Amino acid sequence: MLTAVFVAAGYLAGSLTWGYWLVRIFRGEDIRTKGSGNVGATNVLRVYGPRLGLPAALLDVAKGFAPAFVATVVVGHGSGVLAGAAAMLGHWRPLYLGFRRGGKMVATAGGAFLGVAPLVGGAGAGVWLVVFGLTRYASVASMASAASLPLWAWVFGYPWPVIAFGGAAAVGVVFLHRANIARLWRGEESRFELRRRRSDATTEASP
Repeated sequence: MLTAVFVAAGYLAGSLTWGYWLVRIFRGEDIRTKGSGNVGATNVLRVYGPRLGLPAALLDVAKGFAPAFVATVVVGHGSGVLAGAAAMLGHWRPLYLGFRRGGKMVATAGGAFLGVAPLVGGAGAGVWLVVFGLTRYASVASMASAASLPLWAWVFGYPWPVIAFGGAAAVGVVFLHRANIARLWRGEESRFELRRRRSDATTEASP
């Protein structure tokens, strides 16, 4: 019974579309009409910079972490895995956007693993930072990080539900990045720029 409550709470937490809401509140715009059209933190960061992108990323991590952590502490790893998976599902198909397309689950998955298996979540974050630093492709970093999760879960000796969760999360993240994979294959994927180009800033400032 408690596990079912945590799963429901996880889905509701995952449905909190922070990237969409922050842009609505502070810019009066719909992030779904900007950049890639995705409501996740990466698109917010790419379009609006760190002032909105970093809070969106932290909140997306938190909404995966909180239900997974509480469920793990109160019930155990199996319940934490289900609550974390539910949060990822909510991020992908959020209730508050009418179950329409949400984000690609990367930050929320990271938060879920920090809650269920902190060593795995931390190692996955390290992989993301290294690959992103080398390639400047957020998509490549996200897929590499997700693919490493089951390996880290096995290396650190976590129980089988965590290893299985890592495998499922890896498959889900790669599946949601299939358009990015196609662009990478064609050489059309954009490298991430932490600083907006001067021409963009000038255009925005002009009447």
